[in-house]
Amino acid sequence: MASSGVSHREFIRRLRAIPVHGLGLSVDIHAPDLTSLRRSLQERQVAPAYLEVFRTTSAVLASVRKEIGDGLLTYHGEGLWVTQPEMADTEAFGQEITEVVRHLDLLQSAWLNHECATKYLAGYYYGTYLPPLYTSFSAEMVADNTRVIQHRLDEHCRLANGSTPLVLLEMPPLTYFVAGTMSIPGFFKAICEQTPCGLVLDVGHLWTVFRYSGAHRVMSLTRFVDTFLNEFPVERVVEIHVAGLAIHESHRALAVSREDNGDTDALPAWVDAHAAPIPTVLFKILDQILFHPQLTSLKGLALEVDTKPIEVIVDEFAEFSLRYGPLIDRLNDAAQVVPDCEVRTVLAGSRPTSAMHMLGAAYDRYAAVLTGKAEPVGAEWNYASAGTQELDLYRTVYLPYEILHWGGNIEDMFVESCRQLRARDLSIDGFMAFWFREPRPLSGIYDFFLMKIDRFVEFVHEVAPEVYGVAEQEAEELRLAYRVANEPGVSV
Repeated sequence: MASSGVSHREFIRRLRAIPVHGLGLSVDIHAPDLTSLRRSLQERQVAPAYLEVFRTTSAVLASVRKEIGDGLLTYHGEGLWVTQPEMADTEAFGQEITEVVRHLDLLQSAWLNHECATKYLAGYYYGTYLPPLYTSFSAEMVADNTRVIQHRLDEHCRLANGSTPLVLLEMPPLTYFVAGTMSIPGFFKAICEQTPCGLVLDVGHLWTVFRYSGAHRVMSLTRFVDTFLNEFPVERVVEIHVAGLAIHESHRALAVSREDNGDTDALPAWVDAHAAPIPTVLFKILDQILFHPQLTSLKGLALEVDTKPIEVIVDEFAEFSLRYGPLIDRLNDAAQVVPDCEVRTVLAGSRPTSAMHMLGAAYDRYAAVLTGKAEPVGAEWNYASAGTQELDLYRTVYLPYEILHWGGNIEDMFVESCRQLRARDLSIDGFMAFWFREPRPLSGIYDFFLMKIDRFVEFVHEVAPEVYGVAEQEAEELRLAYRVANEPGVSV
């Protein structure tokens, strides 16, 4: 069912300023190297019509804008935790939104794509995205926060055509579990009824909903996609992503063990994995989405390829272009009938303090469950589609891997410190408990790698003060190397 009312009319007004972007690639500038990737694509004569660039430093984005010239660039942001009650009230939000505005202006991006998810939850920090609690209070909070962000962009960011970037919320993946009291498509429908945002529909993320909401146990994939899309606000989808799926590195040995024991499921335990090849099943889902009658706002269709080998990217994009190029030609030829209206975004009033406290308490419970401090009981875990069967896999396998290995393997980062800890019969496994021992306030620009460095030095200082100097020296070397990699002009 289509969204109605003021929010949708305002969305349509904003959509009119966005040109069709066509077939693109969503990339991390550093992995793989963007210049090498573009050269390989040009050699195969399959250059993308646009690039969606993941957040990095302003200096690097400026160099990309210069390299691309007049080509279309869009922006995948980070650090605006739209699902969280305290988002707009923190000092960190002011820094994050200032950075976002600067980056959008540098790239002249028509939209800000941001996951409707968080890496900061109830005072605890994570390396990968956690989905929101799928509840009505949570949907209202996301809508409020999205309006705040859109208002800031309207105030401070002006594109060359006179418009401002449109906020797009991306439906996040599920990593083994989901929690809430309402359906995922109903959640996004509720958001769109309250704010003029657009949406990014990630096909791989949709597959994980099929897999980890329990839907695969009761219906076929085709029926699931039909059912999902009939409730989801498809008319708000401005961009579609397609990325790889794979069994997570932390789960592979366990998955093999389960197969050896005959404990297999009808579907693999895939999770979102941009470095992995794109399975054929995702293109079948994509075809189903593209034929949906309410898909009337699509502007871009992109493969997410960060961290993937260049030769695989080129092969996949060549096939992608051959298969979906004709669709984009139709988008360019289609004349959209839109109302001529000048409706403007209306900022939301403050939510009642009681509602904020209730949602904050719900997220406190959520964080406690994820870290094993509490069991999954209560309304958020009792909904029919709440997937708790594999929650322990997240808590005992995935999450420890994330803290110890993801975004930098601790033993590779702090080689000498870890050697000296082992000599004292101290295990770095204790770093996991240290990380989640107590909540910490949200402050400054979110950077998981730098945070990991600081926390490990703190951990060493606590468990082996005599090794602290070594850890701090290694930390300084890591920070400098990070700056060299991310800020052109910085030298050792």
